[in-house]
Amino acid sequence: MSKKVKAFLYNFLGFVVIYLPTLYVVDIATHLQGIWIPMTGFMVALLVAPKFQAIKTHDGEKIFMKWLFLKGVKEVK
Repeated sequence: MSKKVKAFLYNFLGFVVIYLPTLYVVDIATHLQGIWIPMTGFMVALLVAPKFQAIKTHDGEKIFMKWLFLKGVKEVK
């Protein structure tokens, strides 16, 4: 599996792990109705989920992660 596909899957899984609990909490804890519940969950997950990217370096292709709660960019092994 290529590093780009892994980065995509990491992005997807990171988003889903944040989105589903947020969706539940927004539904239970707020008075929002209709489309606003999933839209709020989407926006929160979009801002909070870690971002992964595959980049070609001199040592080959590597996956890097940037997250709101970590300072700087980290390499994913």
